[in-house]
Amino acid sequence: MVTTQRAVIVEGKYDKIRLAAVVDALIVTTEGFGIFSDKEKQRFLKKLAAEKGLLILTDSDAAGFKIRNYLKNIVPEEQIVHAYIPDIYGKERRKDAPSREGKLGVEGMDTVALEEALQRCGAFEEGGNAVPRREITTADLFDAGLTGKPDSAEKRRTLLRQLGLPARLTGKSFLQALNVFMTREEFDKLFPVDRNEE
Repeated sequence: MVTTQRAVIVEGKYDKIRLAAVVDALIVTTEGFGIFSDKEKQRFLKKLAAEKGLLILTDSDAAGFKIRNYLKNIVPEEQIVHAYIPDIYGKERRKDAPSREGKLGVEGMDTVALEEALQRCGAFEEGGNAVPRREITTADLFDAGLTGKPDSAEKRRTLLRQLGLPARLTGKSFLQALNVFMTREEFDKLFPVDRNEE
């Protein structure tokens, strides 16, 4: 079991039940899209973010990303850490049919996948011993052909699959996820660029 001081934000009660077996933390649900109209819960999450910080762990489908993006708009970015579950296709046991996109949500992930998602987000390196590291930048993405080229989208999808991340990640979220899941040195090994040309 992993521990964090941050409040962990998930979509629903079954996600919360599943995650409680993996992480020792305050776990709060958004009640799915209910967060969009629940002003009281919005105030509560803002207060939690300011006092403890938030760790957002939503499903990797369109609905999960809509909720994640909404939270990013109401809470300052520096108070949020993102954890991402991989795109795994299947059906949760309690459901009669798979979700619209056919992907397992947080409640359907096995313990290992959840622990890896939580560990990789960096929220558990808060002991003051974490060494600052050089981050991957938008210029690095361009140099590697991950943006700005005709085949960039396919290169991004391939990299996301290799890292076990949701294919839906684009733009700023893609860059944030890369900086969580790999070091700059690992990125440079995957996408060597002749620095003498710079």
